[in-house]
Formats: sequence, structure tokens, C-alpha cells
Amino acid sequence: MKLDILVFAAHPDDAELGCSGTIAAHIAKGHKVGIIDFTQGEMGTRGTPQLRLEEADAASKILGLSVRENLGFKDVYFQNDEAHQLKLIEILRKYQPEIVLANAVTDRHPDHGKGSSLASTACFMSGLRKIETHIDGIQQEPWRPKYVYHYIQNNYIEPDFVIDITPYWQTKIDSILAFQSQFYDASSQEPMSFISDPEFLPFIEARAREFGHKILTKYGEGFTVERMIGVDDLFSLK
Repeated sequence: MKLDILVFAAHPDDAELGCSGTIAAHIAKGHKVGIIDFTQGEMGTRGTPQLRLEEADAASKILGLSVRENLGFKDVYFQNDEAHQLKLIEILRKYQPEIVLANAVTDRHPDHGKGSSLASTACFMSGLRKIETHIDGIQQEPWRPKYVYHYIQNNYIEPDFVIDITPYWQTKIDSILAFQSQFYDASSQEPMSFISDPEFLPFIEARAREFGHKILTKYGEGFTVERMIGVDDLFSLK
């Protein structure tokens, strides 16, 4: 299946927290979107790998994704090395996305920056014809996405552009809350974590309102770019 947009995420829930409004907006326009989670988040304070997979499936249904896969990389320990690059190249050549969205270039959790770097490296390498990959015994054709953008996570990064997600705000929140084990629940007996603090989701809303304010709308999601964006019509700018 060819996808229009492929989202890479170091952990289940990274995509929902960082860019699910953008995902929902583009699915509503008829685009095919998928998420590839690198790890099962098994080193997280709360939940279990199986529960995280079930929650990711629930979030996928809320967003209306065309596909979601979990690569089973080792949480915390995965690296931007040959073995991990080749796996991402297989995925890129399998789904042939025009656009890739990846983790923040730097963030509080080291896996986010590593995931960002791994995705960027693999997107370039996937276009090199002398790197051979196979799926089901069939050699894959080279494929390089046209654009790679990075969503913004916990650390504040000044965005290069902002997507208006106002009509899809509730969809974003619903997809985040599908990960019930990870966020505040007064009845939970699990230890508190950085993101299960009751102030974390209000922070997510405040960040979305801040980015929305920059483009004169209610809610927004910010992204950074790897190369300069060009336009051919001043009236297409908002």
C-alpha cells in the first residue's frame, strides 16, 4: 500500500501527542496516513508492552489510519546504526510516502532526538539504489520521500511552520486519551511519571493554543524543516 504521509515515532503515543491533529486533518482530506512506532515503550514507568500495543490500536481507529506497525526496537537502547537504518529503509520502500513526519530534533527524552536522526538518515539512504533491501524475497526499488518534517514535543522549539488543527482538536485529545495507562488517572495504583502528572495534558493544550495563536487560529501543531520551504504563489500563504 502506498501512503501519502508516514509518521515515525520512537514510542507509541509520540505521534498522538506531537502531530495527531495534523494526521486527522489530512485523513479528512482523503490522504492515506500511517504510523510506524519504533518501540513498544517497554521502559516506560507505566503500562506494559502488550497494553501499549492495544492502546495504539485504539488510537489508530480514532484517527482512521491506513496502517500502523511496531518495529519492536529496544526502548532506550535503539541506535541510528546500520541495522536500524536498513529496517526503516524497508518500511520506506514498502509504503513509498511522499511526506515523512518524525520525532523532534531534540527533546527531553533522548529517544526522541535519536528517532529524529534515525528517520532523517534512513529517508536519505532509502533513495540510494546500491543499498539493497528485500521483502518476501523480492528486491525493493529505491524510494526517497520528497519532504521530511519534524513535529515538536516537550522542549520548546520555534516552529518553521504551523498547521491549523482547530477542527480536529477533539480527535487529537481522544487519540491521546486512548493511551489510558500513560496519563493521569486518580484511581491508578501505578507510580507517577512525567506525562501522568495532572498538569501534563493542560500543557499540551497550552502549547497547541500558543502555536495556534501564531497563525491567528485556536489550535495549532508546529513543525521544523530540514530544508527551506518554497512556494510559487504568495496568496497560498496564510
